[in-house]
Amino acid sequence: MAEEKTFDLVVLGGGPGGYVAAIRAAQLGLKTACIEKEGALGGTCVRIGCIPSKALLDSSELFEQIRHKAAMHGIKVAAPEIDVAAMHQRKDAVVKGLTDGVAFLFRKNKIEWLRGFGRLTSPETLEVKAEDGSVTAVRAKHVVLAPGSVPVELPFLKFDHERIIDSTGALSIPQVPGHLVVVGGGVIGLELGSVWLRLGAKVTVLEAMPTILPGMDGEVVKTADRLFRKQGFDIRTGQRVTGAERKGEKVVVSIEGAEPIECDYLLVAVGRRAYTEGMGIEEAGVRLERGVIQVDERFHTGVGNVWAIGDAIGGRMLAHKAEEEGVAAVEFAAGKHGHVNYDAVANVVYTWPEIASVGMTEEEAKADGREVRVGKFPFSANGRAKAMAEPDGFVKVIADAKSDRVLGLHILGPRASDLIAEAALAIEFQGAAEDIGRTVHAHPTLPEAVKEAALAAGGRAIHI
Repeated sequence: MAEEKTFDLVVLGGGPGGYVAAIRAAQLGLKTACIEKEGALGGTCVRIGCIPSKALLDSSELFEQIRHKAAMHGIKVAAPEIDVAAMHQRKDAVVKGLTDGVAFLFRKNKIEWLRGFGRLTSPETLEVKAEDGSVTAVRAKHVVLAPGSVPVELPFLKFDHERIIDSTGALSIPQVPGHLVVVGGGVIGLELGSVWLRLGAKVTVLEAMPTILPGMDGEVVKTADRLFRKQGFDIRTGQRVTGAERKGEKVVVSIEGAEPIECDYLLVAVGRRAYTEGMGIEEAGVRLERGVIQVDERFHTGVGNVWAIGDAIGGRMLAHKAEEEGVAAVEFAAGKHGHVNYDAVANVVYTWPEIASVGMTEEEAKADGREVRVGKFPFSANGRAKAMAEPDGFVKVIADAKSDRVLGLHILGPRASDLIAEAALAIEFQGAAEDIGRTVHAHPTLPEAVKEAALAAGGRAIHI
């Protein structure tokens, strides 16, 4: 074993939470290293998740617009053709640009990237095993665990990574499938299903729960379900899949109480789980419950100077949540005060129209015993949305009836992922619906729909 390397802070995992934590530590003057076993930094999000899926979503949206919307703008084009290989090349180039960017930020901030699989050997020491089998010993005053998550594999739907695939496989299907079956009507299933639906595949979504997108605002989900079906999704809720069998290049999916379905690819998208195996976490004394690292409100594990963040500590598995936890944990480790307001963490579904939400749903607020006022405004009454030929959806504001404080804001519509930032800021600053309503919004813009929904919560929307 080589001579031991010593650092002030070592991050285990180079995903969004981990690499951001490392950069913040370096900014605070700590000698910092980050352990990452993959050949590129950025974690699942940048390499095989958020970024490549959004690249494919944008490509497929453009294809859809050319096919179905160009004519209404007076643009005459021949029937477009799809080159899936070129689409994947573009996606891969986007990913490489960003992973190279993270590596540049490491060099800029003098962060050492320790390449290999990291394992705690004590609360203060780790070992890093490289691909060639060599092992590096590491000592750190502080350790931040950021190992991330992996797709859930069901015992009766084992991945073969050829025709029965996880989300990573769905990003690399080499040609448009004739029929894609998606198990799981959540964010991942609907986003990746959207890609291949737009490109010409038949897409069937099988969801065991009574609705798609469980946990989101009921009114938003009901409208989104209708719009997705209109786009061509075959959505079947209350459908419990019991197994799948490969038959050559086909997969036969078995469903409880229903006829089997034959498809070209089966995407199993039933969620993700914390990735904590083989890293010596429990052996070092860190407590796990159902595979999730336990931490206090400061992200401390209760063991030495070991901290943990991101998907591996539970909660919503979102890259931006992990980033903020990474910053906060490092600031606590450095003797400063960190902060993450989970009420202000937005959730986004990158379908079209997009769905974005922050704070409480109407159902959650009422279940919490709150008296609320609800304001809604449709994009069909928004000038910019009409000019874009994107009238579907609405903005919904949930405000406390007594204080007018914004408890939640939900958007189904064009560029909801961008519009939600205003709502997150309002919740972060404990703003009122009237604060949003009295803020001047440029005209004509999509954010005017947010303003109008806030005004509607007070019974004074202007344009409806």
